[in-house]
Amino acid sequence: MVLSRRQMVAGFGALAVPLTQPQSLMKPLAPPVPPPAAPPASPDLVAAPAGVPPERLAEDEGFWRNVARQFRVSSDFVNLENGYYGIMPEPVRREYHRDVDHLNERNSYLLRTEYKPRADEIRGRVAQTLGAAREEIAFTRCGTEALQNLIGGYRRLRPGDSVMYSDLDYHSAQYAMNWLADRRGVRVERMVVPEPPTRQATLDAYAQALRDHPNVRLLLLSHMNNRTGLVLPVREIVAMARERGVDVIVDAAHSWGHLDFTIDDLGADFAAFSLHKWMGVPLGSGFLYIRRGRLDDVDLAYDDETYPADDIRSRVHSGTMDVAPVLSIPTALDFHDALGAAVKQARLRYLRDRWVHQVRDIPNVEILTPEEPPMYGTITAFRISGRVSEADNVAISDHLFDRYRIFTVRRGGPARGDCVRVTPALFTSRDDVDLLALAVRDVAGRFSA
Repeated sequence: MVLSRRQMVAGFGALAVPLTQPQSLMKPLAPPVPPPAAPPASPDLVAAPAGVPPERLAEDEGFWRNVARQFRVSSDFVNLENGYYGIMPEPVRREYHRDVDHLNERNSYLLRTEYKPRADEIRGRVAQTLGAAREEIAFTRCGTEALQNLIGGYRRLRPGDSVMYSDLDYHSAQYAMNWLADRRGVRVERMVVPEPPTRQATLDAYAQALRDHPNVRLLLLSHMNNRTGLVLPVREIVAMARERGVDVIVDAAHSWGHLDFTIDDLGADFAAFSLHKWMGVPLGSGFLYIRRGRLDDVDLAYDDETYPADDIRSRVHSGTMDVAPVLSIPTALDFHDALGAAVKQARLRYLRDRWVHQVRDIPNVEILTPEEPPMYGTITAFRISGRVSEADNVAISDHLFDRYRIFTVRRGGPARGDCVRVTPALFTSRDDVDLLALAVRDVAGRFSA
């Protein structure tokens, strides 16, 4: 509503009330006003039909077209770079806009009175979905912040100890591990995950690395790495590390909401999660996990006194942050639950298999995830043999976009060279990945070394 000048003047006049007016004339503070009622959720939530096996439903394009209609996606290109940010489905996007408006209207009053108890309820629901206790998780602004707080705050290291990560771990987490050399006076070790990987070869590589470096006391482990999409057998590696007195911090930013698991399936005492990748929560949302009984092994964040030392939230201090993403989490979890983790996992693996199995016969196309379903989801990288430089792989991803309007991304970091990462999403169609398979055949010929 646009106010006229007369209305504005009248409004300012109304404010000019003597401060000494009788108490009986002063209006009491209005009670908290809840946000406007959300539209009914049921028409927007596409529920997986009961009794249909996830692997069978994964192939039902009619069902997944209905799911895709819940996402607003540009038709200018085929987006196969969904690992950076997993966009919100429409119910979440609308709820987020409502939460932004409600925050803007209620302002500091919401932050000081309504938000904290509501956030604690939401924290409980996130924990329940993970299979954890509310007291074991704390919200962060992203998975990166969660990793930095766990790595930087881990306090059991002593000068002369070592820490270790692999070539496939997230670069920001590698940087945080490197920082421990000065912060804690430790040695930093780097190992290489075998390529091509298999479950046994990967387990053997971690076992050998731990034997070769007996002073390692902290290991970074990516459940699903962001470079090639390889899914590690985390539980087994955590167990072998624990036998040697090594603690593990698990990076689960890409796996939660993508794969079907709970925290007990990982066996980890420390882990970091993103909510804005595969759970469809607005950007700026994640959380860290510290198993009950291990809280004392992580420093308070900057000697935080906002919460007691025995409260996990004292291990995070983000300052004043955008709380609207947190308030939108329940709607995102509703969307996730309506489909189910097993159904999402099956569809995402199906999309990966659909294009990979069409190009496996091409001699110079290297697929960097193995044909072992527990070791991959939908993220998969490929490399053209001999094309291992950054420039090569930027050129390949550029060609995919310029000629086929397929958006992918070059990834660096693997010890044997750069690659192109492909990341479908729930809204990706079978036709989209079939087009990619056709394009990869073209690339294999055009960029043959």
